Amino acid sequence: MVNEEPNQQERDGTSSQTSALGEIPSLSAHPSVSAHPSVSIHPSVSAHPSSSAHPSTLAQPSGSAHPSSSGPEDLSVIKVSKRRWAVVLVFSCYSMCNAFQWIQYGSINNIFMNFYGVSAFAIDWLSMCYMLTYIPLLLPVAWLLEKFGLRTIALTGSALNCLGAWVKLGSLKPHLFPVTVLGQVICSVAQVFILGMPSRIASVWFGSNEVSTACSVAVFGNQLGIAIGFLVPPVLVPNIKDKDKLAYHISIMFYIIAVFKEKPKHPPSRAQSLSYALASPDASYLSSIVRLFKNLNFVLLIITYGLNAGAFYALSTLLNRMVILHYPGEEVNAGRIGLTIVIAGMLGAMISGIWLDRTKTYKETTLVVYIMTLVGMVVYTLTLNLGHLWVVFITAGAMGFFMTGYLPLGFEFAVELTYPESEGMSSGLLNVSSQVFGIIFTISQGQIIDNYGTRHGNIFLCVFLTLGAVLTAFIRADLRRQKANKETPENKPPEEEEEEEEEESKASKAPTSVLEEHL
Repeated sequence: MVNEEPNQQERDGTSSQTSALGEIPSLSAHPSVSAHPSVSIHPSVSAHPSSSAHPSTLAQPSGSAHPSSSGPEDLSVIKVSKRRWAVVLVFSCYSMCNAFQWIQYGSINNIFMNFYGVSAFAIDWLSMCYMLTYIPLLLPVAWLLEKFGLRTIALTGSALNCLGAWVKLGSLKPHLFPVTVLGQVICSVAQVFILGMPSRIASVWFGSNEVSTACSVAVFGNQLGIAIGFLVPPVLVPNIKDKDKLAYHISIMFYIIAVFKEKPKHPPSRAQSLSYALASPDASYLSSIVRLFKNLNFVLLIITYGLNAGAFYALSTLLNRMVILHYPGEEVNAGRIGLTIVIAGMLGAMISGIWLDRTKTYKETTLVVYIMTLVGMVVYTLTLNLGHLWVVFITAGAMGFFMTGYLPLGFEFAVELTYPESEGMSSGLLNVSSQVFGIIFTISQGQIIDNYGTRHGNIFLCVFLTLGAVLTAFIRADLRRQKANKETPENKPPEEEEEEEEEESKASKAPTSVLEEHL
């Protein structure tokens, strides 16, 4: 039944209209009625699953449907905002700063070991704390995202990022390692507010023909920060014995880091308009998670995404150690190899995003990129110890093109498989998987490298990437968001609706005249 608001009923003086609607099943079942803005799309009307225009919305609990932010909003108009690219670029900038701080210790692992007098494993934890912090904080931050919106989450993440950078400036003495750990933990909390937002920003701000490209641009900032994190620290912090001079160089690196509108007026796509209408203020995150884990295709994607991203996290964290073992004294080139991996991956992410917007071949593209990631990892493993750095640059870049380029693909594929569930929740669960596998892979591969060498450590990753490629082949391409964009009627101006009605009336008369001629 379609329930109007109390003030609406008082204004009309009777509730007979709503009763009439409830007594006519054919009216509520017709897709052209249930998707019309005056019935299921308007914020003031209850969006019951039985009256939705798309089957995937049946998973949504019934409740009063309205946008997630306050204020009147015309959901009947589908229009993209002019400021959408500015929003995604601002997000990319502070995502870049946070990603830089994640990898700045790992890219010069041996130098920080000597400065603080700690083990390589302790320095590795400065990267792994990012992964560990994300797991328990996902649900609280996802709730905050739905409750307070993108702008508040973005400002909070940016503030924590800045605070963590300033705390690190208080750790410029060899005995102050706990202080640098505290600063890094604060930055790791900030990344919980950042990591799952690309797909959310893309869906809220961009139309159906731009959403994958926008997601790639949002991920681009994070990857650029990692790239800078590989390039800049080895240049700013040389491998010298004098700890006073070393503290000065580290301070320069720390100082570099220390020094959004909520959503557009109109929904940018039909799927997003329907998603606003079906949003319930009383939605249970537990029930949302249960529905997501009942989706077998999404569960498979969680596992495969975690395996791929976890391998990337482990490789990034341990890259300096692997390169130094085979090429002693090449800290700068180790950073440049990491830069090559990420820059190639950024290019791969942009190309894959544009390709998805044009073709919508999510399953096929994801599978091909996954297989090529495995091939690149195998080639990199076999060429790392040949003694030629230029070969390592080429093979690492080819591997990075696909391995890093896969990340935005996973986000977008997840949104397609789980629509109309929250994009923040689906991408958040992907990130939890990647953090868990990242911790396991980093610890395991680090121990394997210390005891058996780099080749065995990389073969360890190759085995799990093979498993991921096989599981990806079993994911069914249930593109729910694309179906919603195609099946939900687009709302048009009154003039166009009148013209269409005239055409329909003419068409309805046509069979009679044809029948008369036949007789």
